[in-house]
Amino acid sequence: MKKGFLSDYFEAVAAKRLSDVEADALKSNQHEFNGISEFKEILGTTKKTFDSSLIYLSDEDDFVKSSCNLTWYDARENHPTRTEYRLYYQSAFSLEYAEAGDLLVLCKCKTDNLVVFIAENGSTKESQLVWLFNLNTEKLFQKLDIKQIEENSKSELSYLSNLILEEIGIDISDNLVEDKYLETIKQQFPKGFPTTRIFSAFARKSSMVQDSSSDPDNTIIHWMEHEEILFRTFEKFLLEEKISRRFSDVEDFISFSLSVQNRRKSRAGKAFENHMFQIFMDSKVRFSFNQKTELKSRPDFIFPGIKEYFDSAYPVDSLYMLAAKKSCKDRWRQVLAEAHRIPRKHLITLEPGISQDQTDEMISKNLQLVLPKGIFPSYTGKQQSYLMTLGNFIGLVKSVS
Repeated sequence: MKKGFLSDYFEAVAAKRLSDVEADALKSNQHEFNGISEFKEILGTTKKTFDSSLIYLSDEDDFVKSSCNLTWYDARENHPTRTEYRLYYQSAFSLEYAEAGDLLVLCKCKTDNLVVFIAENGSTKESQLVWLFNLNTEKLFQKLDIKQIEENSKSELSYLSNLILEEIGIDISDNLVEDKYLETIKQQFPKGFPTTRIFSAFARKSSMVQDSSSDPDNTIIHWMEHEEILFRTFEKFLLEEKISRRFSDVEDFISFSLSVQNRRKSRAGKAFENHMFQIFMDSKVRFSFNQKTELKSRPDFIFPGIKEYFDSAYPVDSLYMLAAKKSCKDRWRQVLAEAHRIPRKHLITLEPGISQDQTDEMISKNLQLVLPKGIFPSYTGKQQSYLMTLGNFIGLVKSVS
């Protein structure tokens, strides 16, 4: 994957917690962020108006976004000794959701506009912002955390970083397109996208890793990252072709747009299942995939297999099930209703920084979260003590194979 850096998008970032007064002000006619004079470190000391995006993040919705102008000014400009910088904004629907204690992150972009994120306190989105920008969570309760984002330094974007940027509404398409693959893809698939299973197999074959058995944790991330690049590269080519032919009417445009979004969402989840299937094959683990159990439920993976699952004489403590969800959100609770014979469920995901509240609930529901080792750093130390690596899970189910 070509290198991308956080500095490709942002020059600086400042973060704080919203106080009671500020949260109430956001919903009133005041329309100002107060008590943020330290922001002058990244916004300067002269009055200026920025084209801006205001984005509210929670675990219930992907994001709620508003566009407006933000004006940075000194409310005591004429005072001989005092300054009081404020950030004035026009009415913004996205900020009506803000509450005291929510995390406010102001980002100055390379394009000299601003993006203001407000993440629900205790949410997964908050955890992801904290990890992405390496924020000091203890410091945020006392004062602002302000930092410059160094050009092409330690803030190189990983697959994990890109996942978060997309989750919070940042367009990273340019970092996911590599034209060097295009001719090969076009020759392989002259009629357009094949099935997800075929495309995933092509991604593995064209990647730098052919056998996952020695390092499944890194391989699953590598395969997912490589397929994403191939997919976005081919998609860009097909989209440009379609646009060049123009649309017959508005309905044609809307239908095409919806098909693009739906394909992106469904493909990513299927790709994850496809690569997990191959990883278990490489590790010579016995399993059944997508087989029906009770009430038409179809768990992703049953170990050692569906035959043993329905054999009442087979010991329950030697049965395992694994659900594979690229991102969890609230959908992890669906897993609890699958494979009734198996009381302890396992779920593998690529979602970084799931909130403490969510992982605590998973523990209480007897759900074991499985993650590739490379995603562990986005979780707190306390959470990491509960997590299981993919390699460890494979070792567990091999014992019953």
